Amino acid sequence: MNARESRTARLNELLQERILVLDGAMGTLIQRRGLDEDHFRGLRFREHVCDLRGDNDLLSLTRPDLICSIHEAYLEAGADIIETNSFNANAVAQADYGLEGDVRAMNFAAARLARAAADAMTARTPERPRFVAGILGPTNRTASISPDASNPGLRNVTFVELQRAYGEAARALIQGGADLLMVETVFDTLNAKAALFAILGLFDDLGFSVPIMVSGTITDASGRTLSGQVIEAFWTSVSHARPLAIGLNCALGAEEMRPYVAELSRVAATYVSAHPNAGLPNELGEYEQGPEYMAEELCEFAASGLVNIVGGCCGTTPEHIRAIAAAVAGLPPRRLPDVPRRCRVAGLEPLVIGRES
Repeated sequence: MNARESRTARLNELLQERILVLDGAMGTLIQRRGLDEDHFRGLRFREHVCDLRGDNDLLSLTRPDLICSIHEAYLEAGADIIETNSFNANAVAQADYGLEGDVRAMNFAAARLARAAADAMTARTPERPRFVAGILGPTNRTASISPDASNPGLRNVTFVELQRAYGEAARALIQGGADLLMVETVFDTLNAKAALFAILGLFDDLGFSVPIMVSGTITDASGRTLSGQVIEAFWTSVSHARPLAIGLNCALGAEEMRPYVAELSRVAATYVSAHPNAGLPNELGEYEQGPEYMAEELCEFAASGLVNIVGGCCGTTPEHIRAIAAAVAGLPPRRLPDVPRRCRVAGLEPLVIGRES
């Protein structure tokens, strides 16, 4: 068993033993640093023709010290799983900056930085290993919805373009040392299906696989994703990929997210995750929920048997993660539901880790 396989086996064991803690927002901490254009460019991109300020994924190449410090802060706060700085590190999103050719380098560097931080913390606390989730964000385009209200049939991206972009990013994340891949902030399930199609094809090409997590986004009180799916439909649409965990993140605070996490916990035949925002943004776009309030809300999720993984999204900080980790410590993880040997969806085997399927 190689190091990656050993970590995967241990991750599976831990998910059956306790609730794991995901880290918090990357962008929130980057924005606090007040970086200017020169910080984003560094020496490598000093002569680049486009403005680069705001391209946070680029910082894995130009300010690795900053990204490492953020990973370390979340690990010190109690995160079991840290996310790579690669939310928009794909050819579709990076086209806005003219950096499509640097996507592989961004993802590889992001994974290497997170891997080094996780390994250093594991060496300090070998009884509590830390893991790296390679992040694949939704891109800035949608395969299901027209960008022009007057032309509903119009699309500004194709399934194949998304598949290629996700495949390139996922390969580099794995090569850089990611333990698992997380397709997150899914607002359009067709985008997510392109990511999953790319990932499963990549596994065939590599000759091995890593666990997959999928995390959707409920955009408002309708209880639907932006592309119109309710929770059960969302789970049904991605269950064929046999994800290690299915969850929700972003858009909502914990209180608003709670009923949808409960529904996901009811229908999903795998582990469930939740990493909400620090409340809903105010009129200035700021997130106001403090660590104690968020911790109390997520503690209730855990006490109600709804979750296996918790963390934070927009507006959260290491202080939020420290409070959340303390709140769920000692609480049992959600038990996997009893499921038939054959999944009702398309006749597929469900993923039931640690149990005979």
